[in-house]
Amino acid sequence: MPTTAPAPLRPGDQVAIVCPARKASHEELAAAVATLESWGLRVVLGASTNVSHHQFGGEDEVRRQDFQQQLDDPSIRAILCARGGYGTPRIIDGLDFSRFAHDPKWVAGFSDITTLNCHLLKLGHQSIHGVMPIFFHQEGGQESVESLRRALFGEETRYTIPAHPLNQLGTATGELVGGNLSMLQTLTGTASDCPTAGRILFLEDIDEYLYSIDRMLVHLDRTGKLQNLAGLLVGHFTNPQDNAVPYGQTPNEIIQHYAGKYGFPIAHGFPVGHEPQNMALICGRTARLTVEAAGARLEYV
Repeated sequence: MPTTAPAPLRPGDQVAIVCPARKASHEELAAAVATLESWGLRVVLGASTNVSHHQFGGEDEVRRQDFQQQLDDPSIRAILCARGGYGTPRIIDGLDFSRFAHDPKWVAGFSDITTLNCHLLKLGHQSIHGVMPIFFHQEGGQESVESLRRALFGEETRYTIPAHPLNQLGTATGELVGGNLSMLQTLTGTASDCPTAGRILFLEDIDEYLYSIDRMLVHLDRTGKLQNLAGLLVGHFTNPQDNAVPYGQTPNEIIQHYAGKYGFPIAHGFPVGHEPQNMALICGRTARLTVEAAGARLEYV
């Protein structure tokens, strides 16, 4: 069954910034608010911004109620998650998407927000895996912010990726699914666990030990998440950690070891994840991945 795409944003639309995970102050969000306003949008800062409960944007109920309010408010046409960190899995089961289902709107974020990307896809709705307001003015990230704007406003997007020695050649067509590897493992077996068969999976992560990346790939493989993929995009694996005795493989080599045996096309080095180059991907949108000797490209069908 095809996924549902929210209507593209238009100048004058109202969008909300919320903190379903880690906290963010109004001062930290001011530059992003200015950018969004320069796009012609009106910005609402939710009740979970500028408050804190330890590292969270308020207690669980504060974050849940704020997100629910933005889901249910018909004047809000997109919900931008301020930052990731951790916290979204703590509130996801308390959210009611019944009103949202009748009037879908864009939800955007990455990292811990993979929870929402996957949960919405499980419910049949598209969302955006992309740069968050806290990173809007990260040095070198202007192209990422522009890719988010294009996704929100429904403008055509096509990505080209340089050749990589580990690439597996071929062409694949399927809906995009994925995000943060550790979150995808955490969601396995939950109400937010969405199927990967016939889809193009994309992966990224940060600060993970190499043996842990291997363990998570074993888990994805054993649960059948890899074998029936249409294709795979391998993004940034930022700042990987190692033990005193070296693990002996890079994150890309670990992923290739498990995914490469199935024969579907694989493009390494896709600019998605915890780096300034974090291009927006629309989860649930059908895309075509073409991997050739000269490089790879991804375009929506």
